[in-house]
Amino acid sequence: MGSLREELQQAAEERSLAGLPSPRPKSGQPPAPTGDDLVALFERQATGLEHDFGPDHPDTLSARNNLAGALVQAGRLKQAVTLSERNLADSERVLGTADPFTLTCRNNLAGAYEADGAPDRAVPLYESALTARERVLGPTGLLTLRCRDNLARAHESTGNFSRAVPLHERTLTDRERVLGAAHPDTLLSRCNLAHAHHMAGNPALGAELFTRALADSERGLGSGHAVTRHIREMLNHAQGG
Repeated sequence: MGSLREELQQAAEERSLAGLPSPRPKSGQPPAPTGDDLVALFERQATGLEHDFGPDHPDTLSARNNLAGALVQAGRLKQAVTLSERNLADSERVLGTADPFTLTCRNNLAGAYEADGAPDRAVPLYESALTARERVLGPTGLLTLRCRDNLARAHESTGNFSRAVPLHERTLTDRERVLGAAHPDTLLSRCNLAHAHHMAGNPALGAELFTRALADSERGLGSGHAVTRHIREMLNHAQGG
């Protein structure tokens, strides 16, 4: 079910797992670069900006952050971790530890650790990023909610469902209040909570939550929407054991 949830997250957020935009090409245009092609594109951008403005310019830092995300997408995880560590260190030095971009770098380093199979290293970074985002952006800011969602998923990856479930519940409550029941982010939160219950040994409650998410998605997005299709697949999987 894990791969289905990753597909749902991409459909819900319409972005890559690393937070990179995934634009859909217009008719007649070539497809957007992916994988190593995307890495090469961001490498050229980062090199050019560093040459023109220096390594500490905000545009250079942003380009390197994009490059790290592209490396995650391409499966070049050791390189992604190394670059993400550099990005966070440079952002903290140049912009300060509480700058929103620094918090994004901290969140992205945690994501790189998690993608590289080290969720135990990701958890304290997500916790630090979440505390700072709650202070700077507020407890219901969209980036705050995404960070809390990331922390909950990292706890799942370590098998700590007693920590994951309350975080998913709080994120779902906040997203439903702020965004509405049929918003893709809210649907994603309900499915994340369902998945956590399913994996924690409570498949009946998981299936109940998936059923609610499917009804909300069909009503709000339509039965043919990509998010709805992925939720339906997850419900079928949950009901099948």
